[in-house]
Amino acid sequence: MGRRKGKVDPLSRRERQIMDIVYRRGRASVGEVLEDIPDPPSYSAVRALLRVLEDKGHLRHEREGPRYVYLPTVDPRRARGSALRHLVNTFFGGSATETVAALLDVKGDELSREDLDELGALIERAREEGR
Repeated sequence: MGRRKGKVDPLSRRERQIMDIVYRRGRASVGEVLEDIPDPPSYSAVRALLRVLEDKGHLRHEREGPRYVYLPTVDPRRARGSALRHLVNTFFGGSATETVAALLDVKGDELSREDLDELGALIERAREEGR
């Protein structure tokens, strides 16, 4: 199954977990994925999933001594934007206002005065730019 031009195949739950690990680490071997993945499958299952993620166009690998190290093919900023759009559309009906309101309501994440000032400045900049 080769990569389709301009389109990336959707991910299963396990594939998403692996991609989260690779993005968080920046690069990861099979062993490192096994260290971080919840309820880890076998070594060979992780290796197979990494190969599937390569086939889907999400990862590439480099040889590092005797092992392969996997890296994302999509820049983290672009992936973050895509994931955020998906989250906003899926859980907040496409509403940025509802998304921000939910973030402000998250318990345990107290925002400092500086955080609130920075958010206010970002909102003001967006308003000036007509966004």
